[in-house]
Amino acid sequence: MTLTNTIYFLIASILLTLMPGPDIIFVITASITQGRKSGIFTSFGLCTGLLFHTTIAALGISLLIQSSPIAFSLLKYAGAAYLFYLAWVAFKERKEEISSEKLTHMDMRKYYIRGIFMNILNPKVSLFFLAFLPQFVPEGTGNTSFFMIFLGFLFILQAITVFTTVSVLSGSIGERLLKSERFPKIMSFVKITVYTIFGLNLIFEFI
Repeated sequence: MTLTNTIYFLIASILLTLMPGPDIIFVITASITQGRKSGIFTSFGLCTGLLFHTTIAALGISLLIQSSPIAFSLLKYAGAAYLFYLAWVAFKERKEEISSEKLTHMDMRKYYIRGIFMNILNPKVSLFFLAFLPQFVPEGTGNTSFFMIFLGFLFILQAITVFTTVSVLSGSIGERLLKSERFPKIMSFVKITVYTIFGLNLIFEFI
């Protein structure tokens, strides 16, 4: 794999990561509402989920999921159900005080695990990796799986970098907005809306 090809891959990956989508919106929402640390740990969770998608894409399991309507639907509905659950949790927590200074070890683990499940339970991520990674695998290579795993790790590294940067910036914005009395209510509504919309999108695919 040439250096030029690697640079093209990283540029494409960064642009795709920055595009409005579930992952970056989850990171921004967590960072603004609960501080940059929650966004960073959500990012770590999402990127851990990408390890799963990279592996199954390299092993060809993603293709099996895509070709099985039952398996794809089960994963899709499980992901939607989890997002609806997060919307319900956000609804119950809507009256809690928002503070970036109160994040405990348990909270950090919660956001990390939440990121993992949000990514693993989204079959569209597997399909994306299955379509995106092979485009940059060198022609004529006899070890496609190795190169797909290598590219997957590169994608994850840049995603961690981008998401962490976004978390820091979004967290700073959130700290300024904390001065507004209406901010907690508005952001609670935003969280509920984000989880609900992406849950519905998994089922009906209207976005």
